[in-house]
Amino acid sequence: MLRSMTEDISAHLQDAHIPSLVCALVHMTGDTRWLEGPQPVYDFFGDGQGDLPPHFVDDVRNMAAAAMERYCSGAGLPPQPAPATIRRMMDFIAGAEIPEDYVSFLTDELRLEGGDTRKPEPVRTPQRVAVIGAGMSGLLAAIRLVQAGHDVSIIEKNEDVGGTWLENRYPGVRVDTPNHLYSYSFEANHDWPQHYSTGDVLLSYFQRVADKYDLRPLIRFGTSVEECVWDEARCCWTLHLSGEHAGTLDADAVVSAVGQLNQPRYPEIEGRDSFAGTAFHSARWPDDVELSGKRVAVIGTGASAFQFVPEIAPEAEHLSVFQRTPPWLGPTENYHDEVSRGKSWLLEHVPFYERWYRFWLNWTMTDGILDAARAEEGWNGPKGTIGAVNAELREALVGEISKQVADKPELLSGVVPEYPIGGKRSLRDNGVWIDALKRPDVDLVEVPIARITATGIETEDGVHHDADVLIYGTGFRASDFLSGIEVRGREGHSLHDRWQGDARAYLGMTVPDFPNFFMLYGPNTNIVVNGSIIFFSECSVRYVVGALAELDRQGAAALDVKHSVHDRFNERVDAENEKMAWGQPGVSSWYKNAKGRVSQNWPFRLVDYWNATLAPDPEDFDFTPARPLRQAAE
Repeated sequence: MLRSMTEDISAHLQDAHIPSLVCALVHMTGDTRWLEGPQPVYDFFGDGQGDLPPHFVDDVRNMAAAAMERYCSGAGLPPQPAPATIRRMMDFIAGAEIPEDYVSFLTDELRLEGGDTRKPEPVRTPQRVAVIGAGMSGLLAAIRLVQAGHDVSIIEKNEDVGGTWLENRYPGVRVDTPNHLYSYSFEANHDWPQHYSTGDVLLSYFQRVADKYDLRPLIRFGTSVEECVWDEARCCWTLHLSGEHAGTLDADAVVSAVGQLNQPRYPEIEGRDSFAGTAFHSARWPDDVELSGKRVAVIGTGASAFQFVPEIAPEAEHLSVFQRTPPWLGPTENYHDEVSRGKSWLLEHVPFYERWYRFWLNWTMTDGILDAARAEEGWNGPKGTIGAVNAELREALVGEISKQVADKPELLSGVVPEYPIGGKRSLRDNGVWIDALKRPDVDLVEVPIARITATGIETEDGVHHDADVLIYGTGFRASDFLSGIEVRGREGHSLHDRWQGDARAYLGMTVPDFPNFFMLYGPNTNIVVNGSIIFFSECSVRYVVGALAELDRQGAAALDVKHSVHDRFNERVDAENEKMAWGQPGVSSWYKNAKGRVSQNWPFRLVDYWNATLAPDPEDFDFTPARPLRQAAE
């Protein structure tokens, strides 16, 4: 079968990412001269191919075609390149010398040895672990915990797995991280239909993963956790459940994977309950809603509205979009593009090509523009900038956005933010957002809303905007961590009383006086300008599994992070967040909680989180010895 594929190899290679193909060619031939030729030079607004000379590109494709002919005919591969060569390949594909402190981190991400290198070793003494949530992080945690030999129970309030990709069904919902990176490192998918796939495709991916790892028998669907209570005498948690599996569940450890973006936030606007038409939040999109021929009002221009407004604009009779602040638009021409057959074939069949392509995506999204989001001390530049790099990037983006409104320049002020780049998450832009706003049957309303009436929205200038349907694209109660779950730790301490609306945790995962209780996607583990949230989840899960393995090594029943460790960590996080664009005074976003503190974002580099979560430091914790009664019972 492989032999028949060689007939189209040259055609498939036309779709190759050339820097990734060069690295694959080194693996296939052992010839390193390709690394000594022209080096990729990436432009922020370029196509990612590195602007390599055409003759070099042609030579690479021709040599790759010949190498693949041999490989498909049964020829073996030469020995794995030496570590020094791998290092050169990293620098080549990055288009620059990679800092030394990134090398171990990126080598781990590259995984050239194949297989699942992060699969944990089984423990001697399994724990009973309750995982709350069967979304992306919950499934990941369950896979690793089962592999480590633990007795896992998953509690899921919905009737299926998938989390946010199950709940969010609005038109146009899709991921804004490249799909070949928005997937588990150990479960690559070469059949993504688009570079940034839609919600239904992502849901299907997570459903397949749940089936592959036989997780469904572990899940109590249609069940919610109302309360988690630490039992000091038995050194375990008791979970109080409601729904289809109402009752109690005892667990030695609890992993919360409830996410941040699942409790819709509604704005506090006068008259909100008086609207007589159809009203709903985008995260609760009705399956049977009819927008054809209707006057539709949308409140909010965040990530969700940015995706569904272009989809519904052609359907509605008239669309009014109410905006408080515009988002920054990041040029992404392939945001809605299909993945070509050639690209999929290369990922599936060319040895090591998929690994290097994912490495390149990872590097481009790692920390490249993190410095642009960091304020320079004493900066006195133009309004809406916080440093020279930030100002340079702003000028470039404004130039790109201006091109899109050249035929309607009065729209420019409504699509260029005043706040600095990085203050809020930039959105992927391939032109459809501004095209929707240009439509004659679409109004962008920037006058603040005064009140909602029975028949529409009245703005502060006294204008009434009639509407038959009102859609809230107003985001989520992201700062209300663990909303709806009462967690009581040592001596009955309430986690929500401890936080007082200002959630904090060590490494985003664990809080003093709440032993063996871990959070995924917890406080200060969100990302703005770098990385994929799946990366953070994999780091966190590795740490949680490592913490339970440390219990095994210590012969302990519980571990509890020290107050001093927790407090020092959060002091550093707060100090660094104050230097970032999203922490600047006057920048308002969901990254800040009601007290004005940035409780969402990780302000350091990705490599710093990777290093911090490689393995728990026993010195960070107090350990509770295993009690004889419990040991006897086991």
